[in-house]
Amino acid sequence: MSQVRVEQGILEGNRKRGAFRFRGIPYAAPPVGELRWAAPRPPAAWDGVRDATAFGPAALQTADNGADLGAGQSEDCLYLNVWTGTVDPQARQPVMVWIHGGGFLNGAASMADYHGTALALRGVTYVSVNYRLGAFGFLHHPEAGGNAAVQDWVAALDWVSRNITAFGGDPGNVTVFGQSAGAVAGRTLLSTPSARGLFHRVILQSAGFEPPAAVADTGHEGVVEAGARLFEQLGGSDLELLRRAPAEQVLGASRLLSGTRPAPGEVHTPANLVWRPTEDGQVVGADLSCWPEDVPVLFGHTADEARFFVRPGGTYGAPRAAADPALIYTPETLANMTTALGGNRAALIAAELTGSPYEALAELFTAAIWAEPALASYRRFTELGRTAYSYRFDRVSPGHRRTGMLAFHCAEIPYVFGHLTPAGDEDYDEVDAQVSDTLAHAWTEFARTGVPSSPDGTPWPAADGTAPQVTVIDDKAHSGPPAAGPVTELLNSLRSGASAE
Repeated sequence: MSQVRVEQGILEGNRKRGAFRFRGIPYAAPPVGELRWAAPRPPAAWDGVRDATAFGPAALQTADNGADLGAGQSEDCLYLNVWTGTVDPQARQPVMVWIHGGGFLNGAASMADYHGTALALRGVTYVSVNYRLGAFGFLHHPEAGGNAAVQDWVAALDWVSRNITAFGGDPGNVTVFGQSAGAVAGRTLLSTPSARGLFHRVILQSAGFEPPAAVADTGHEGVVEAGARLFEQLGGSDLELLRRAPAEQVLGASRLLSGTRPAPGEVHTPANLVWRPTEDGQVVGADLSCWPEDVPVLFGHTADEARFFVRPGGTYGAPRAAADPALIYTPETLANMTTALGGNRAALIAAELTGSPYEALAELFTAAIWAEPALASYRRFTELGRTAYSYRFDRVSPGHRRTGMLAFHCAEIPYVFGHLTPAGDEDYDEVDAQVSDTLAHAWTEFARTGVPSSPDGTPWPAADGTAPQVTVIDDKAHSGPPAAGPVTELLNSLRSGASAE
């Protein structure tokens, strides 16, 4: 067992496979009762030694997909976890703070995918954070305000700045990283005044880009409207009454308003989600308004993102009876989604799509929600003169080739965290092990120096508006121009305001 002292008292964790682990650490008071929808308050101190060998509860899951969270669920969820190779306060290791994804509706820092032993053994102090989800984290109330989850992230970063030296970390070198909704969190923190100075680098994996070109962004107004509808279901907007409502009642009402149900004849996309951080002029400012010039960003996406949501065997999260691919991926569904995602370029985009309706839908979905927004962000970041590095993850493991999932949304996570299945498993091979080393090295080196590089020391190219280069990770890492296909370029042309031909 291992002990460290933080501001609130003494923690006792343990050590396994060469890394110290401290789990279930409260970074804020439980957000329950009068603290529901309130800014997080400091955690209470404790006497004696607090056991830190078990994860704290995960946030209540607004869209429970059946994943193993590694912990129970509770409204009392503001806990973080630390993995480190040393507890020497003089070590001053780079710190990496992971904000998990899940559409701001599900997920938890305790999930096995996010355990940090392998990263800790690369010489970083790794932190994973829980935060309020769904309406608990993003509801806006006229009296309470909104963006409670954004304030959770800031509170966690503040706790890190005050305590991370006890875990061998350097509070002056903190990297925020996350995937999907976690990447949106990273992008949001760049526009959150209270977060300024609490982090020094950002990694955005598969989100955190510009909004989709042809999808209307309801922004803060959408959250306010959803909140008004939720108040109606709960019997009124009186804040004291709402804070006394049973958590399960709030959860049930918020599920219906979450935006996970697609329109008839369409499939769900992350662009439809309602409970999310929005610019409110109080917690979150104007987009990128607080991005310090000395904070570099590493951002990118996978080559076949959409196959996580529109899977070869049926849509993600759909009931078994409603997941028959033959009934979902039809020419009619493709036509509807081309209209929904293509705007006034829909006819031109339809002419460029190839393959079966399923393959065409996956190509369109990936281009509209990830590839084009990432390209737009590349151009925007360079126009702002910011230091940024862009990547695309193309590697397809033998197992994902076999299932047809290819380089889907989330595919890079086990590579970054060093969680590939043991050698001999037919899903991954020796090339995957090398790719994992490449990604983990690049991520930790970016955290250490601000410049990602390959294991041989080759730095990845910075984003450049005159000679654009991205790092492509397939069987190995190599640089090349962004591969913007015709569908991506047609979508991007919507941003320029050019008329359709």
